Amino acid sequence: MRTRFPPSPTGMLHVGGLRTALYNFLLAKQTGGTFILRIEDTDQERSVEGAVENIVKTLRWAGLEPDEGLTGFSTNGNPIEQGDKGPYIQSKRLKLYREYAQKLLQSGHAYSAFDTKEELDRMREEEQRAGNPAPKYDLSVRMRMRNSLTMDGKEVQKKIAASDPYVIRLKVPESRTFIANDEIRGKVEFKSSTVDDTVLLKSDGFPTYHLANVVDDHLMEVDLVLRGEEWLPSLPKHLLLYEAFGWNPPKFAHVPLLLNKGGGKLSKRQGDASASDFIEKGYLPEAMINFLALLGWNPGGTEEIFSLKELIKSFSLERVQKGGAVFDTEKLDWLQGQWMRKIPLEEFAESIRPVVAKQYPAAADDAEFTKKAALIQERVTFFHEAPQMLSYFYEPPTSDTALIANKKQNVTPDLLPTILKFLIDSLSSIPREEWREEVISNVLKSSNIGLFATGSRDTIDLSTCLNKGQYLWPLRAILTGLSYSPGAFEVAEVLGKEETLKRLKKALKTLA
Repeated sequence: MRTRFPPSPTGMLHVGGLRTALYNFLLAKQTGGTFILRIEDTDQERSVEGAVENIVKTLRWAGLEPDEGLTGFSTNGNPIEQGDKGPYIQSKRLKLYREYAQKLLQSGHAYSAFDTKEELDRMREEEQRAGNPAPKYDLSVRMRMRNSLTMDGKEVQKKIAASDPYVIRLKVPESRTFIANDEIRGKVEFKSSTVDDTVLLKSDGFPTYHLANVVDDHLMEVDLVLRGEEWLPSLPKHLLLYEAFGWNPPKFAHVPLLLNKGGGKLSKRQGDASASDFIEKGYLPEAMINFLALLGWNPGGTEEIFSLKELIKSFSLERVQKGGAVFDTEKLDWLQGQWMRKIPLEEFAESIRPVVAKQYPAAADDAEFTKKAALIQERVTFFHEAPQMLSYFYEPPTSDTALIANKKQNVTPDLLPTILKFLIDSLSSIPREEWREEVISNVLKSSNIGLFATGSRDTIDLSTCLNKGQYLWPLRAILTGLSYSPGAFEVAEVLGKEETLKRLKKALKTLA
């Protein structure tokens, strides 16, 4: 199957566009087909500098490399196009669109219109006064406008020869019903009375989306047009064009909109909506692709974690929903965390090392860095969180009584000196070569019973011991200086015996 992603470079690639690209990519790959990237830059006024480069870069980041079309840029910034059906940038195909527009004029499926902006505005005002809240240039008004259907042929030719500005409009037939099958929505039906005589070729010689899209999809032999549901009302116009040219139309599928939490269309005006926003925040491509795939597609089971390869095997249009999908960043963050856990430890450590080293230079050559990274991989969501989460390894925390004394754990300021002496005495007994997490745990547990329990061996009273939280919380708080961190025993093992005791003794001296 040949599918295409044809973005307009009117801004940075929207996450909705990235999802459309993903669905097209998956359908092409699972059929052994071709995924085409075409740039629809015919709206020159709205084109944004750098947008095309952003589109290519974002697709590459997401792993959605096109097989055909615009595949990249040379070192001097020139676009690289691959395939024998190009150019794949529409502004390079203007002569072609003009030729096809002329064919429509000659066959009577289109007409030339010379109406000025003022005349069009006047028509809309008259229609509104007549009770039409949404006026449009259609068969109900075309016969009172200035076009080749109402003007003398010689006058039309005279205006064209004088280079008077004009557009070419689609001539929508009267009393037609357009029926088509949408691969997601099933049977869809439109009345010709709801369709306007849309502009196909503008007065500047550039085509509109409707003409260029249909011509290119046919010439590039696209099998499936998968796009956002906002284009569903345009389907009858496109079907008319295929009919006018005598071409068989491709299949169509219109995916649901992405919605914000309020139920409205996801918009840049309401917050982050471009894929670049999420890339800059540190989201992994695996998490974003996984998330976007599930926005509108139901895998049919409880599994929610899918790699790109797994999506190629599992994705199907039959399970794409018709209703809009809410863009929930909480779910995205959860998936981000899941994919963080999947990174091999060595790779994870080397990914966060430069981030940590930027704030703590000693991390750059830290031979123990992988051990330290292992402590936070299950807890981290973004790489940029790593410096703060590992700060205590490179910058000993200050002893904060408010943090170390914890009412919930029944750790009072008065009890702290006793707890710290217990920790220091117990941990000092562990030989350096046996300084491991499980040994530290066992020694503190047995020392707690030995020092604090009362009664004989047969009548030992454990209620007189410290509860586990009473020594674990202060130990972790003193070693890390954080309210949330890896476990105290894990941190102590990586810090080492000397540094652990050094911090405990300092805290005792400060707090006693």
